Amino acid sequence: MSRLWRGCERTGFAVWERSAIVAAVPVFGLAALWNGSAPSERVAAWVEELGSVLSSAQSLQLVVALRAEEAGLELKVEAPGYPRAAVEKLAEGAKRSGGTFVELWRMPKAERDAFRATTFGGGTAHPGHELAAAARALQQHVSRLAASGTRPTSPPANPMDAPRPAPAPAPKAASEAPTERAAASVPEAPAARAAASVPEASTAPATPAAPQAIVPTHQVQLPADGPQRRGRRFAVKLELEFRTNLDFVREHALNISNGGLFVRTAHRPQPDSVVTVDVKLPDGKRLQGDAVVVHVVDDPYTGGVGLAFLSDDATFSQTLDQYLASLAVGTG
Repeated sequence: MSRLWRGCERTGFAVWERSAIVAAVPVFGLAALWNGSAPSERVAAWVEELGSVLSSAQSLQLVVALRAEEAGLELKVEAPGYPRAAVEKLAEGAKRSGGTFVELWRMPKAERDAFRATTFGGGTAHPGHELAAAARALQQHVSRLAASGTRPTSPPANPMDAPRPAPAPAPKAASEAPTERAAASVPEAPAARAAASVPEASTAPATPAAPQAIVPTHQVQLPADGPQRRGRRFAVKLELEFRTNLDFVREHALNISNGGLFVRTAHRPQPDSVVTVDVKLPDGKRLQGDAVVVHVVDDPYTGGVGLAFLSDDATFSQTLDQYLASLAVGTG
């Protein structure tokens, strides 16, 4: 037994199954969309460069979708940490190619699944070494789109830009402690700007917005209400353990949403690093999976980390959705 595991037993930490020690490499979902407004040769060039730009990826899987008005490419990038520099370069290249770049992993799972079903359902899968074949198929389809009729004047809309309901302001108690007010006012780091569904550092109870239908672009139809709605956070105090390459720490999650949670902790992994979390829910169930650090709040009293869930596992999602539903009706 390793020194780490003996230490966990002495301190009372829950010991995970040994199979969980060797965590699978996380997968980051990305996508690009084009229509007839894009120069087809630039689309092909962007796809052919994926291997060199994502050189740190341990595995790359592609899905090519050729639709009546658009062409799309989904990327599943297996990497030990979030390849921020490479992703930013891909986003810039996609824009220059006349396309729209989407970081799928930042979307709550319900929206991500709906978008994948409507945009990439029935698409053609390619392994990472078939970039040339994928590039050729996309170039030919975009060329046909440009010649088929009225040429669009702008790229496809980004599903991340779909309107989201404005949350109602959380009530402030008269006896609110100064540290709580400070925590609620801590600004988010730039790394978290696109992770709208990841909880912020706050201990004030959130008041959910009134039910409102959300219809993102690409006709991705979502429930009119429910815990999957973007930006809906719940104040909680859940026991949580998270593991990095260096630390195995027991802390508390202070709020949670469909996209992730905020953990108040003095052990703050670097942004873009991946941690394995084990969250103990009140009903005894556990949420176990990978999460990426999207922002870090450096404060000696209210600091911590915002984590975005990466898991596409159906059991993980079902357990999380059931727990959020119980919070929504006040039984969690």
